[in-house]
Amino acid sequence: MSGGVGPTCNDISLPKEDVPDEPEDHYPTSLKSTQSSSPPRKSGFFSFRQLNALAVIIVFSASGMVSLEDFAFVILSIIYMYFMSKVAFPNIHPSKESYVFDPKNKVLRLYVLVAAIIGLFLPIAYIFEGIFEGDKEGIKAAAPHVFLLASQVFMEGVAYSDRFSIPIRVFVPVFYNTMRIFTLMEWLRNEISKVEEEYGGSTRRLYVGRALAVANMAFWSFNLFGFLLPVYLPRAFKKYYAGYKVKD
Repeated sequence: MSGGVGPTCNDISLPKEDVPDEPEDHYPTSLKSTQSSSPPRKSGFFSFRQLNALAVIIVFSASGMVSLEDFAFVILSIIYMYFMSKVAFPNIHPSKESYVFDPKNKVLRLYVLVAAIIGLFLPIAYIFEGIFEGDKEGIKAAAPHVFLLASQVFMEGVAYSDRFSIPIRVFVPVFYNTMRIFTLMEWLRNEISKVEEEYGGSTRRLYVGRALAVANMAFWSFNLFGFLLPVYLPRAFKKYYAGYKVKD
């Protein structure tokens, strides 16, 4: 997941199946480089993980919990990803580009599961409980993060194909993780402000919401500033430009 969860930490998507069909490249728990791993999957139908993420996207969109700004961001990310893949980072040597880190590492698999629970499953449960308790403000604050994380999971699956190079796979979690930091700040601000205003929900929900917002803010901030930018990004570019040397 996740950047995302998912095939990549990140951010953060859903728990990993037995056969890796998407990247697990950006996880902050292991720096073991892959020497021999399967090449990126060929273009084709969506994976089960992507279909799950797409279902979340559709449900949230149909419910009216997603703003036009969040929709615009997702559309922009798709356009910009294809632009960057053609202009800046073409897939010059697909056979040499696979994983940056070992996808079979058990710690990475555990990290994916934890990221999915913190970033997707618990917030989704929190949102649906808010529907029954009438906590419209809590739902409105948490929904952007879940929508963007599900979109990130879906786009990571798109980027991890033979059409795109490693830098493009880095672009997706970094781009989305950065945007979600702002949505998480709004969510955390909203949960804290409930102490000072009239709140119709239960006390338990109040503390659960604050704990979830804090946990996600800490998790994804570390993911972006502690792993994606200082660790995963340099290694991915090093692997990509090594392909230029092989080609030359």
